Amino acid sequence: MQNKWWHGKVAYQIYPKSFCDSNGDGVGDLQGIISKLDYLKALGIDILWLSPIYPSPFVDQGYDISNYVDIDPSFGTLQDFDELLAKAKERGIDIVMDLVVNHCSSEHEWFKKACADLNSEEAGYFYFIKGKDGKVPNNLRSYFGGSVWTKIPGHENEDIYYSHYFAKEQPDLNWYNPKLREQVFKLVNFWIDRGVKGFRVDAILSIVKDLSFPDLPADDTDGMCHAAKMNARNLGDIGKFLNELKAKTFTPADSFTVGEVLTVTPDSVKEFAGPDGYFSTLFDLSCRELVESHPHYRMFPTVTPDDFVKCVFDTQDLYQKVDAFVAPIIENHDEPRGVSYYLPEYLQNEHGAKTIATVLMFLRGIPFIYQGQEIGMTNTKFESIDEFNDLYAKDEYRDMIEHGFTEEQAVACCARHGRDNARTPMLWDDSPNAGFTTGKPWLRVHQDYKTLNVKSQFGVPGSTFSYYQDLIKLRKAPEYAQTMTYGTFARVNIGSGVQAYTRTALDQSQKILVIANTNQEELRYSLGDLKTANTKVLISANDAKLDADGTVVLGCGGAIVLAL
Repeated sequence: MQNKWWHGKVAYQIYPKSFCDSNGDGVGDLQGIISKLDYLKALGIDILWLSPIYPSPFVDQGYDISNYVDIDPSFGTLQDFDELLAKAKERGIDIVMDLVVNHCSSEHEWFKKACADLNSEEAGYFYFIKGKDGKVPNNLRSYFGGSVWTKIPGHENEDIYYSHYFAKEQPDLNWYNPKLREQVFKLVNFWIDRGVKGFRVDAILSIVKDLSFPDLPADDTDGMCHAAKMNARNLGDIGKFLNELKAKTFTPADSFTVGEVLTVTPDSVKEFAGPDGYFSTLFDLSCRELVESHPHYRMFPTVTPDDFVKCVFDTQDLYQKVDAFVAPIIENHDEPRGVSYYLPEYLQNEHGAKTIATVLMFLRGIPFIYQGQEIGMTNTKFESIDEFNDLYAKDEYRDMIEHGFTEEQAVACCARHGRDNARTPMLWDDSPNAGFTTGKPWLRVHQDYKTLNVKSQFGVPGSTFSYYQDLIKLRKAPEYAQTMTYGTFARVNIGSGVQAYTRTALDQSQKILVIANTNQEELRYSLGDLKTANTKVLISANDAKLDADGTVVLGCGGAIVLAL
């Protein structure tokens, strides 16, 4: 593997709307982020990914972009962004932006011009398709429910529709049009020229379409099929598009890029993230794929610790086989809090936060931490559908009511699976609104902010935050950095509820063992011949220990990292 500037680094995702509000309007902003750069530096962060900060109507929280080359006023100005770039660079932190180019906003100038004149150049930037037999072109269901087809504004009396795999306010961009692709390359290079070091590439598989627009077999009683199932049929088209994007933007700038890609195989991983792949790395979304392979919240399974570790370890094996880097995560802006989702109830606390963090931080790849994860934020207790902001959750609530759920049951299901769990404000201290804002927060504040916050943990030995600091320091420590970055991964099978693996230096000179126990019962595991005179504990959580006879002792939630 060729060494890259981003190898060995740790990344952090900020959801700007919920991170820190500097002006009291209830919405986080760029100056708020700037005010917390020293905090991120203290944590040990090298790369900072910002969810969208472009001008937007915020139908889908900024993933509906109305202008790709500016900053939304709610976040600040281009000058604020330049200041963020400069001050982050002073602290050794590089900025990565969200690149959302499967679709734009219906308020974007391109779409407005297209709707005004169906023969315009901009009309070719979208999929304007005639219906079939008096119906929509096909039976695809959008990610947010309902058909992916809506009649074109101003042409409601005509049998012509536009495609939107997400909300109707997010028209899909036609990547089969070379003029559209050139527009995309220009906007990417605008930010590269400004100093952005890379991009997280959103929903990129959706850019490929079957231009015959066929129906697919229904996957639910509504007679429709999830749009994602069309993506997998047409991946042969994507190489042309992504290689061109890479050649005209990412490669000349040596950008770090991470793709949001589901349903990977050995062949597709190599194409997307191998040595000559389209992107630097891909997020490990295998756990989300496990639940989202079902079309509705009401069908989502409960993910056990064994399910979680199988997904994560299978991904490690898959990427290692093709010499690709993965980006392991526990949570992001589209997921519930991992501590509440992947761990049993008795570990949905600070002990569980440390346990799952230990497993994450030493995996092969470039780990991403999501804001609040480093203090062990859990799911928020939403009590009414009116407290949710997310389109996805609101649509799923309607679906459950239609299928006989009570309001209480539907809200509880949305509260378990909903994306707003990750979008509630960052918890800075125990003051009103958790120190996030002096105004009214745009989304409700977590119920435990009085005790679960940065102020109560920063500089406090034994806190979740301090433990994350120690994990990051260990991952980057000069004596272990080569093994942590390039060493091989191998799972260790100890038993149900136990998550264990090794990382071994390429020259076999060093081996690291990671073990975490998610069972309530104590685990006693003998190292046997693995123990040497040099075996030592590098870090441990929740009273985990190594006895003199080489027995690892892990209580409930115990986690330990050993140099063998």
